[in-house]
Amino acid sequence: MAEIKDPENALVMETTKGKVVIELLPDLAPGHVARIKELTREGAYDGVVFHRVIDGFMAQTGDVKFGKSSGASFDPGRAGMGGSDKPDLKAEFSNANHGRGTCSMARTQAPNSANSQFFICFDDASFLNRQYSVWGQVVEGMENVDQLKRGEPVADPDKIVSLRVMADL
Repeated sequence: MAEIKDPENALVMETTKGKVVIELLPDLAPGHVARIKELTREGAYDGVVFHRVIDGFMAQTGDVKFGKSSGASFDPGRAGMGGSDKPDLKAEFSNANHGRGTCSMARTQAPNSANSQFFICFDDASFLNRQYSVWGQVVEGMENVDQLKRGEPVADPDKIVSLRVMADL
């Protein structure tokens, strides 16, 4: 496993394609990191599908309302339209580059609308810089992210089996 200096600021994501380790960046986006960890510790992301996966761009997940395959409100046709029952977050834009393995929050056109959805970049997406809140970086398992089924929406999508804060393991 990748050398992690701070297990409280690292996530272990088991996907249907394998394990992915994400280092959190609380210095860049403290509010977003706190939200991701809060939802992770509630088990909100367990079973959530990767509903939008675009080759050469990114894999999006995190709709804990309509995208949670075991949830009462699961609706593959609406996955990507929901969030959590928590308030939206204030934008924490930075100069961090949206490069391969970057984890950033999804949002609507409104800058302060990020809630629970996030995406992982496959390749350089620097055109997103300073417009989306970067909160993490994949440090292990990017080859598993690369294997996620593609689509908008994805037919029979891959999912997050479990997401845990490393310090809790």
